[in-house]
Amino acid sequence: MAGYFREVARRLFSQELRDSDLTSRDESDQYAPQYLLTPTGARVNRVFLVGTLIEKENIGTDTEYWRGRVSDPTGAFLVYAGQYQPEAAQFLAECELPAFVAVVGKASTYTTDEGNVLTSIRAESIQPVDAQTRDLWVLDTAKQTLDRIKELEKAGPENPASNPNAKLAKEHYAADMKEYRSLVQKALESLKENI
Repeated sequence: MAGYFREVARRLFSQELRDSDLTSRDESDQYAPQYLLTPTGARVNRVFLVGTLIEKENIGTDTEYWRGRVSDPTGAFLVYAGQYQPEAAQFLAECELPAFVAVVGKASTYTTDEGNVLTSIRAESIQPVDAQTRDLWVLDTAKQTLDRIKELEKAGPENPASNPNAKLAKEHYAADMKEYRSLVQKALESLKENI
């Protein structure tokens, strides 16, 4: 039996996470990991996001099931935690708003009846952080996003050695990378406002 390993948690800004709608599995097994391919070519199973927890609500009926809204410089994303994520659910139940938080979790998608894809995070861990940690996350995420954009811009038939995820993202989303460069710039400018 192959050894168990945990997928690396990728850093994404919330806007890119919300723009993502292409999912896949490497195997047909229902328990195989599901991956989300983002517009800049990140293939993610787990994500690492840092922001400000601005809302929380227990939406469970029989048991506690928490939904939180976390905001970063590019927008907000939803985080869910329930009985299978007891530490994250307990954190949401007890924390005071607003709070800087670091979230590690699985990217999850839901397709509405109208065909819209909603993306959220099923939290594995939610931890309180300080403003400096949040700022460092913004810097690291900006760098990684720009690196993916550069890789994506090199992808194509003229460059057969390029990243296959970048090629697929380019074909599926046909996104204007100027938008994502602008998103990165907006995130970095938010740091200046905090000084």
